[in-house]
Amino acid sequence: MMNILILLPLVIPFFGAVLTLFFREKITVQRTVFSVSSGLVFIVSLFLLDHVFTSGVFSVQIGGWKAPFGITFVVDKLSAIMISISGLMAFSTSIYSFGSIDAEREKFGFYTLLSTLFVGINGSFLTGDLFNLYVWFEVMLMSSFVLIALGGTKPQLEGAVKYVTLNLISSLFFLVAVGILYGIVGTLNMADLAVKIKTHQEPWLITTVALMFIIAFGIKSAMFPLFFWLPASYHTPPAVISAVFAGMLTKVGVYAMIRVFTLIFTNNPEVTNGVLIVLAGATMLVGVLGAAAQNDIRRILSFHIVSQIGYMIMGLALASPLAIAGAVFYIIHHIIVKTNLFLIGGIVNEIKGTFALNKLGGIYKAYPLLGLLFLIPALSLAGIPPLSGFWAKFSLVKAGFEAEAWFITGLSLFVSILTLFSMIKIWNEVFWKDLPEDVENIDKFSGFSTAKKRFLFIPVIILAVCTLIIGFFTAPFFDAAAGSASELVNNADYIKSVLGGK
Repeated sequence: MMNILILLPLVIPFFGAVLTLFFREKITVQRTVFSVSSGLVFIVSLFLLDHVFTSGVFSVQIGGWKAPFGITFVVDKLSAIMISISGLMAFSTSIYSFGSIDAEREKFGFYTLLSTLFVGINGSFLTGDLFNLYVWFEVMLMSSFVLIALGGTKPQLEGAVKYVTLNLISSLFFLVAVGILYGIVGTLNMADLAVKIKTHQEPWLITTVALMFIIAFGIKSAMFPLFFWLPASYHTPPAVISAVFAGMLTKVGVYAMIRVFTLIFTNNPEVTNGVLIVLAGATMLVGVLGAAAQNDIRRILSFHIVSQIGYMIMGLALASPLAIAGAVFYIIHHIIVKTNLFLIGGIVNEIKGTFALNKLGGIYKAYPLLGLLFLIPALSLAGIPPLSGFWAKFSLVKAGFEAEAWFITGLSLFVSILTLFSMIKIWNEVFWKDLPEDVENIDKFSGFSTAKKRFLFIPVIILAVCTLIIGFFTAPFFDAAAGSASELVNNADYIKSVLGGK
């Protein structure tokens, strides 16, 4: 039974993609298929989560071949958490898309592409093999590239070219690193690598390969210095596509980095963690300074994706159980908050027809609920207590103090202040100030149907409630993150589940 359950997060969206392709002329059917498949994945993910936290790590070998020779899928606490968040994001954005995506994009495969994207995302979380991780990354890259370009406007095509160029470079580094690693160790199964790499006689060669993986996953996660593809592309597609990308795609890169640097590349942490801590600080600072210089909602939010990735990498680099727990908790918080902020930005655009701050104003007076819904994720992103972002940053800062990493810890607090500045900037310009006199007072929202308004607001409310729940009832969520960190630091159960034996 569990062997089937572990494959369902892949099988369900795959068949959803196939069905939507067959019914490409029937939009209602496509919508139904996508929303039902997304909901089913979320339900299945909860069963996986429950099983892992009660019974431990489990794995399945496809094709009847035992590890390390077969295709391995593994569910531990981290992958179960990530699959659950992925299911929640797929379901939430499915509802939002019904009120925001135009008919032309729906006819040209929007739901097929989005389903395929989540196949790649879930496959990345479940795979126990580095080469298959590369394959799932390519599935994500192909579908996300088409989603960015879908619609064919000039800004979209420009953004798509920048997006795919840097990600292809990442794929090249990834593939070369995988090839070298296989050549020197003779396996790509992650659990098998974790065992064999410890006894390799040339640790400097392993460290070199590890640095190549930092480059590959660093580009995927938009880490300094190769992050500029993200703010150059994420503001170009429709809001719901930007929201999915903002919430999920970079976190797949962070997930991969956490996985390989806690399971495989643990032989020379002085070098790898030293590189990661420097890059984490630079990513935080450059991202937040870039956001402060922008005057477009989605550009500000895009630069903040970069900045917040730095916090997650900081947790990985500090490498203590508390720090890694903080990184996992930060991922949970950030996916929900950042997705929600992009969705709210989309609603503002639906009302006023623009994301430009100098052409906006008076939204809170006209739509106070939207203003309050913005404040929840915005203040959480800045780390204001008692919202989820505060606890995420608190755990990382505490881990930094315990490790006596004074500089990166002080920098993380400084970046939080600048993050708050950016969120206040959006609040003042979009919601609080009056509409500039030289700007036409457009309000498209009054002409929307009740159904469209509900489709836009329901997922925003769901994600805002999730942020409040995680903030006010933090203990079970942080305990889950801490359990995941403990499993990552002491990975014997992962290895035993895949390879068997003691």
